[in-house]
Amino acid sequence: MCVRWYLRYSLSYRDLEEMMAERGLSVDHSTIARWVLHYAPLLHTRIRRHLRRPNRSWRVDETYVRVAGRWTYLYRAVDSEGNTIDFMLSPHRDRVAAKHFLQLALWRVGHLWPRVINVDGHPAYPSVIAELKRNGELPNRSQYRRSPYKNNIIEQDHRFIKKRIMASQWFRSVDAALHTIQGYEAMHMIRKGQIRWLKKGDIAGQIRFVNHIFGLAA
Repeated sequence: MCVRWYLRYSLSYRDLEEMMAERGLSVDHSTIARWVLHYAPLLHTRIRRHLRRPNRSWRVDETYVRVAGRWTYLYRAVDSEGNTIDFMLSPHRDRVAAKHFLQLALWRVGHLWPRVINVDGHPAYPSVIAELKRNGELPNRSQYRRSPYKNNIIEQDHRFIKKRIMASQWFRSVDAALHTIQGYEAMHMIRKGQIRWLKKGDIAGQIRFVNHIFGLAA
């Protein structure tokens, strides 16, 4: 419950320590932090096979995240309905990172190749997409499109993740950032209704689902 609350809401570890104390449970905030780092990646891994398939109109963008005192880049992709496709944390915003992220996203969806990839401002994407087509990793019929207003949907989607990151007061290590963001993204996908048999807004169903994939009693 502490892990789910931390990943879903703008709470600190000390907030959760106090909330547990109100329920007569003594849990140190550092223990909750260790739970999050351990279980957040597991949550992300276990929900993947339950997700709805995204559509073939992609929106790709990057946002900034502070890790160990340095700005890093969170690459993210959603479809035209706002469903998360994939994400990647990178120390650089360059051609290598852009290529790696698109390869990761393409691997994630299997043979459900995008009809169009919409990007906003990153100059590396045209050459990366052309290279992926030459290598056969992306079909020639996939279109590249640069249209800032069409990326409003992913800009809005960044807000949930950034709000949670800011509430956590950023990250002190790369591993902590990677593990915790996996949990943020997983809970965001659940909240958005990306689980196949769960409706968006079914809070009780979402709680049962998280309990189920960890083998817990409802």
